[in-house]
Order: sequence, then C-alpha cells, then structure tokens
Amino acid sequence: MFKGIRVGVVIPALNEEKSIGLVVRDICSQRNEDGTQIVDDLVVCDNGSTDSTARVATEAGATLVSDRKKGYGRACLTAIDAIRKQSPGIVVFMDGDHAFDASDIPTMLHSIDQGADLVIGSRTLGNCEPGALSVSQRIGNRVATALIGLLWGATITDLGPYRAIRTTALDRLCMQDEAFGWTVEMQVKAIKMDMRIVEIPVNTRVRLGYSKISGTFKGVILAGTAILLKIVQLRIFNPSTSSIHYR
Repeated sequence: MFKGIRVGVVIPALNEEKSIGLVVRDICSQRNEDGTQIVDDLVVCDNGSTDSTARVATEAGATLVSDRKKGYGRACLTAIDAIRKQSPGIVVFMDGDHAFDASDIPTMLHSIDQGADLVIGSRTLGNCEPGALSVSQRIGNRVATALIGLLWGATITDLGPYRAIRTTALDRLCMQDEAFGWTVEMQVKAIKMDMRIVEIPVNTRVRLGYSKISGTFKGVILAGTAILLKIVQLRIFNPSTSSIHYR
C-alpha cells in the first residue's frame, strides 16, 4: 500500500493478557494486495502489568518495551522512543484490549495517502457494540468534543485512541502528556497547527478484560478531569512545539 514508507504500530498495555495476543496477531495478519504485511513494526509498551501481558505480547510477535511508571501517555511516549529506531513514516496508535478492529488500519492509511496528517478512528461514527462504551464514556466524550468545538471552532466527534499520524506531524506536535490527556493533546495541538485532520468510522467491540478507566468510578473521574484540564491548559497556554520532546 505504501511502497517505501514504513508503518509502525504503538500499543500501550496494562494487564491485557487476555487480549494482547489477539490484537498483535490481528495487526500482523493485515496484508497488502501483493501479500506483504501492511505493518512493518509493532511495539507494545508494558506499563507495569502484574499479569502475563509482556510474555503473551512477545510470543504473538510484538517488540516489547517496559515502563513501570504508570500513565497512558507515558506508555505511548516510551513506545514511540522505541519504534522511532525503525524510522516509520506513519505511526498507528491502538489499544491492547481488543476493542478495535485491525482491519480498519488500511482505511486509516488510505486517508493519509490522500493527504491527511492525522486520522482519528471515530467510535461515534462507526458501529459500536452494545456495552462497548459506558454511559460515562459517551457523556464525557460529548462534553470534551463540544468544548473543543466551542474553543477552537473544530468539528470533531470523538477523542478515540485508535488513530494514525505521519511521523513528521508527530514530531511537530511535541507530545508531552503522560496521563489521560494524551489523546486530546494530540488532537488540539493538531487543530492549533492547522494540520489536515480526518475522522473515519471504526468498529468498536466490547473490550476483553477489565477497564482501568471506565471500570471504576475513580478511573472515570480521574480520566475526565485530566482531559478537561488538558483542554483548558492548551487554551490558556501555548506549550512549545518547536522540537521533538518524547521523554
């Protein structure tokens, strides 16, 4: 599909032994028309798991890195550091809970091939299994996207973690958030820098295993607060985007 352009996938994972093997194998099974793998490099960051996530991910074919300092953004940053050694031209971000379908990756890559800098897999626009998104997740998503629309005049439907971005664009964003504000930081910075952003519908399944965010009241509050605070921070301040800053 992308002759001469390497495609890398980053997966942050915390206690995903039930699902991570399925996710890795599904990604590796995606093929170009000539039978070659679509994804060249796949890095899983084990973010301090207490189960067999690391072993299962490795056995399934992923490159494993570890970072025991907890944080969704932290795990993404650590994985990016590792995958950059392979010089991918495009990086795909995907969760390790089997909620997303790897067969949507080619559509994301096609959108980048057509000129997009950042492609967001929208759960809102796609088919979502009953129970795949909790009521709190749906409400929080609507509040956050509406606030972004109010502050920056951008129409977005989702802050979903399933996304693809050109590495050159990722470098310009200078990502810094180490917690739940990671996804909104990427989208808002891309809006502020007038990048070409495309949303595509993606299918969402009920995740395997226990959610560290929507599965607890504390997780919902912490994630929701972090996202709203990040939006306010990005509105009031203008964090430097002049150089690459991963760690």
